[in-house]
Amino acid sequence: MAGSVGLFDRLRQLFPEASGRSVKQWIEHGRVTVNDRVVRDAGAAVGAADRVALGRRDAPPALPPALRLVHEDEDLLVIDKPAGLLTIATGRERERTAFRLLWDLLRARRPPGRPFIVHRLDRETSGLLVFATSVEAKRRLQAQFEAREVERIYVAVVEGRVRDDHGTLASRLVQGRGLRVRAAPGGRPAITRYRVRTRRRDPPLLELDLGTGRRHQIRVQLADLGHPIVGDPLYGGRRRSQPRLCLHATRLGFVHPTSGRAMRFESAPPADWV
Repeated sequence: MAGSVGLFDRLRQLFPEASGRSVKQWIEHGRVTVNDRVVRDAGAAVGAADRVALGRRDAPPALPPALRLVHEDEDLLVIDKPAGLLTIATGRERERTAFRLLWDLLRARRPPGRPFIVHRLDRETSGLLVFATSVEAKRRLQAQFEAREVERIYVAVVEGRVRDDHGTLASRLVQGRGLRVRAAPGGRPAITRYRVRTRRRDPPLLELDLGTGRRHQIRVQLADLGHPIVGDPLYGGRRRSQPRLCLHATRLGFVHPTSGRAMRFESAPPADWV
C-alpha cells in the first residue's frame, strides 16, 4: 500500500507521549480499530486515509481502601501503608497484607500482573513502600537498597527530652526469640542518623535517616538511647493516649530502575500524633 506505515508506528505518531509497551498492549487487548475494525497485528499496513482510533478500556480494579497509591508506572508502584498492616505474609497471617492486596489488584487487570517485594515495613509502622512489577525492576531496586543508595527518612514521636539536636546511632543487632531484637556483640551492624525535628512539643518529634535497614532497627536504637518510641511497649515505650506505634516512613528516594531518573516521594505523618 503506497504511503502506508505499520499500525504500531502510526499509533506512536498519534500518541507520542505513550510508551512502546503501552502501544503494544493497546493492540493486543483489542483497543485499536482501523476503519471501525479491531486490528491486533502491530505490523498491519495503515494508509494515510485510514481511520485509526483507540477505544476505551474497562475501568481498572480499584486500589483497596487500606492502601493509598502514591505513584504507579510500568515498572513499580509506591504506596502509603497504614499502621497495623503487614507488608508480606507470616506464619500467622497470610491474607491481609499489602503484598496480597496488590497481588489481587494486579491479577485482576488485563493483562494480569503481579507485585514483587523490594523492602518491608513493620506491621506497626506506617508510610511509604515501593513494589516492583517485574523481576528486573525488583533486582535493580534491591541492588540500590543493598548498596545503601536509597533515601529512607522516618519520623517518630519519642519519650523524654532528647539532649542533642542530632547524632548517629551505631550498634550491632541480633534477633532473639519472639522476633525481639537487641544490641549484642557479633550482631549485624545498624546505623541510624537522627535530628530533633521540633522541640516545641512534648513528647518531641525526631527525623531519622536509615544508613542500614535492619529489623526493628529504629525502635531498638532509640530505646537504647533512652528515648523509646511512643506506643512501643515491646521496647519500653508507654502507650499514653496513642494506641499505635508513632513511627512513619515519611520520605523515599531512589533511581528509577528503567529510566534512571531520580525519584522522591513524601508522605505526611499521621495528623493525630504530630
